[in-house]
Amino acid sequence: MVSTSVPEYPATAGETTAERPWPVRLLTSRLGEYLARAPALWVEGQVVQLVRRPGQSLCYLTLRDPDVDLSFQVTVHARVLDSLDAPLSDGARVVAHVRAQLYPRRGSLSLAADQVRPVGVGELLARLEHLKRLLAAEGLFAPERKRPLPFLPRAVGLVCGRASAAERDVVENARRRWPAVTFVIKPVAVQGPAAVTEVAAAVAALDADPEIDVIVVARGGGSLEDLLPFSNETLLRAVAACRTPLVSAIGHENDNPLLDLVADLRASTPTDAGKRIVPDVAEQLAGVTAARQRAAAAMRGRLDREEQHLRALRSRPVLAAPTRLLDQHATTLGELRARARRCLTSRLDRAENDLGHLRGRVVALSPAATLARGYAVLQHPDGAVVRSPEGLTAGTRLRARLADGELAVRVDD
Repeated sequence: MVSTSVPEYPATAGETTAERPWPVRLLTSRLGEYLARAPALWVEGQVVQLVRRPGQSLCYLTLRDPDVDLSFQVTVHARVLDSLDAPLSDGARVVAHVRAQLYPRRGSLSLAADQVRPVGVGELLARLEHLKRLLAAEGLFAPERKRPLPFLPRAVGLVCGRASAAERDVVENARRRWPAVTFVIKPVAVQGPAAVTEVAAAVAALDADPEIDVIVVARGGGSLEDLLPFSNETLLRAVAACRTPLVSAIGHENDNPLLDLVADLRASTPTDAGKRIVPDVAEQLAGVTAARQRAAAAMRGRLDREEQHLRALRSRPVLAAPTRLLDQHATTLGELRARARRCLTSRLDRAENDLGHLRGRVVALSPAATLARGYAVLQHPDGAVVRSPEGLTAGTRLRARLADGELAVRVDD
């Protein structure tokens, strides 16, 4: 006899083992029971797709979290949508009172909504203000975080809509100022469910490129709901983590998404962004010309002042007649030389006169003068003067010195 008893499964999930597992149907049933006991809750999201078929009481909409790529199928009765003041459209932000449901046959999770409320502008502004205070407290808006833009970027990364007017405004205005500027353009969705993820991914890709020196996120004007992706917390934190200087050029002058506060520079419009990311070549050339003119004028002024100073120095007596002092000394030296010459001549004349007088006296006293008067001097052969006849004998030979010569003499007696 074959046994038809139903196998016993573990009572709780914690009691399951590899030998005693739960079948999928039991897991689905238990999840359904758990979700049935869970209370209803309010959720917020963005309507991605709304399906409403004529003659059917149930409508289906896809509710997506704009911060992440996650969505749920929501079932709502047609009368709930009919009670709204304005019909829902794709991209609208709503809050819905839902209860989670699990379909056992497919094992899929969905939400059933009994109330749907569009998020009004006032509520959106209040939430944005709360997010603004939160990010400001974290320091994401601090001025010291702002990085200066490079004077002349090698390449500019541009995040904008596909073939958009914002792209044209940025590129044309930048190339009008600096024709050689290079752009790396990342076309993305700038509104709608995919805007946040695509813009954040494009910014991250450009930030990883070492050739990109500045990033521009540009979009034309739009309503508050259209510009909500640029106040999204996920995108703002991605921009705050960016190492490359980033310029926010969203909407018009009166549009102020939170991206303007996180970015390193806020441009009032995409046109303004094109003018601020690169210098104006004509303006730079004019600046160079003006600087050259100022430098030339300064150099001419400096040369004129130095020339005047040199003329003033040359006009001073010491430089105008540099030999004047020497002339004075030369004159003094000439006078001294003349006086010395006169003194020397006078001394020589006196010395000559004295010498003449001495010569006269010497001549007068000289034996030669006596000899010249006819006297003679007797001398022995050895030159001794004979002063007395004593000691002389006959035959002694002597020498007689005359004025004009000498004579040999002999003593006879």
